[in-house]
Amino acid sequence: MKRTYFLFIAALFIMLITGCVTANNSEEEADQESSAEEQDDGSSASENSKSEDDTLTIAVGVDMATFDIHDHNNTLTEAMHINMFNYLFMRNDETGEIEPDLVEEYENTDDLTWNMTLKEGVTFHNGDELTAEDVQYTLERVIEDESLTEHSQYNQIDEINVIDDHEFEIVTHEPEPVLLNRLSRIGSSILPKDYIEENGWDHFLEEPIGTGPFQFEEWNRDSEVIFSRYDDYFEGPVEDWEELVFQVIPETSTAVGELLTDGVDIVFDVPDNEWERIEGNEGTSVITGPSQRVGLLGLRHTESYPTSDPLVREAIDLAIDNEALVDHILGGAGVPTRTRVTPGNFGANEELFDTYLYDPEKAEELLEEAGYGGEELELTLHAPIDRYTKGEDITETVAAMLDEVGITVNVDFMEFNNFLSTRRAFENEDMFFAAFGNSLFDGDVALDVYRSGRAEGELDYENEEVDRLLEEASTDMNPESRKEKFERIQEIVAEERPHVFLYLQDNAYGVNDAINFTPRQDEMFYAPDITKD
Repeated sequence: MKRTYFLFIAALFIMLITGCVTANNSEEEADQESSAEEQDDGSSASENSKSEDDTLTIAVGVDMATFDIHDHNNTLTEAMHINMFNYLFMRNDETGEIEPDLVEEYENTDDLTWNMTLKEGVTFHNGDELTAEDVQYTLERVIEDESLTEHSQYNQIDEINVIDDHEFEIVTHEPEPVLLNRLSRIGSSILPKDYIEENGWDHFLEEPIGTGPFQFEEWNRDSEVIFSRYDDYFEGPVEDWEELVFQVIPETSTAVGELLTDGVDIVFDVPDNEWERIEGNEGTSVITGPSQRVGLLGLRHTESYPTSDPLVREAIDLAIDNEALVDHILGGAGVPTRTRVTPGNFGANEELFDTYLYDPEKAEELLEEAGYGGEELELTLHAPIDRYTKGEDITETVAAMLDEVGITVNVDFMEFNNFLSTRRAFENEDMFFAAFGNSLFDGDVALDVYRSGRAEGELDYENEEVDRLLEEASTDMNPESRKEKFERIQEIVAEERPHVFLYLQDNAYGVNDAINFTPRQDEMFYAPDITKD
């Protein structure tokens, strides 16, 4: 067996070290240039981006997508929105429990009906009081408009009945075991009915209002999003921060440089080659925490594709050393997994977590059995650039591992929007790399993709038992039996491999020691929970 994979790892390691040194030198040059500019105008870029100690500034790699809560599923965009909008319910990140947010009381009165009462005294940022009609307006919009990204997460709802100013009913088409989970995510951020009807939707997108602890001030696209404290917030004004800024800095080394010079307080998604630089600076630290994001390969089951052969799919799985990906590429910030429903999600099959299969010799035997001996198998692997933590390095290392067992991989790196468009148009070839999250914290989202109708075109995976179990679980109000169904689905998926799972990644943040910050598993930046030390 060849050993090009190990040579690749060694070469990659050298490149990362070199890159780190280069980044440090570049930052030193940038600092010298900044110092010269400071002599001219008396102020630094850092001082301009963060004016006072009462401003919390968070560096992010990409801009916010939109203020339309129903037309995106972008985690980073929601991480900004969560400060301006309230949900009907909210997940407690410490306990994992779904708790009321805008709702005061609620009751599941029968299999289909939920009665809920809003908290009184909640106001939108223009002073209008929150009412049940705002809830009806919000949910009916996403239920009725099939073009909205969030439509599939709320079309289980049949109707919303307003009883009085604060009381309403939600009626579902069938029993809905994860309704509260759905009402604790971005699509249930409550919109201001009167404000939108009076001013129009386009005006709302330019001057949005919500009920959250911060209100919108300014969005300079591809630069920064600025919020200010809402002093009439129903839970009381945030004590530590008068202003919240999300600063868009695509280059990680630049963002880290801003952290080291007090230009920003938190840097999101810091790769391990920057950790030493942050830890070696007085006043800054690296903080890691678990995420919901699972790195995986999507494999086509479409007839005529080599990956439609279960022997080939198993060989791909056995050729990949998951632990090496975690240790050498992610710097230890992850856990190998054979399922996407990881601990912290309802229905997790823990026997498939923190474990992996790695047997390159057997992989070669399987390829020989499938008729692909002697490096005759050639596959295409699509992957986005500048989207996932170490995504390019992961992709290239996986390709090298597959080459070791006789699979030639043509890596097709794509801009993220092109990557999405290719998959949505069902034009993806043999394999793709992605890292999927799960904002629902329930197996429903992670497993629904294996429903034959959902998988058609992209994966073309189909299994009658999986279809039946998913259909039963979707209306099963008994947590124990529903969990058993989810666990069985994960066993089947691990065996049939529509996805080959690689790892659950940890997120790493660069943080100013002057603040108290605990990473959330849902990757949200909820400013009221981030405090001064």
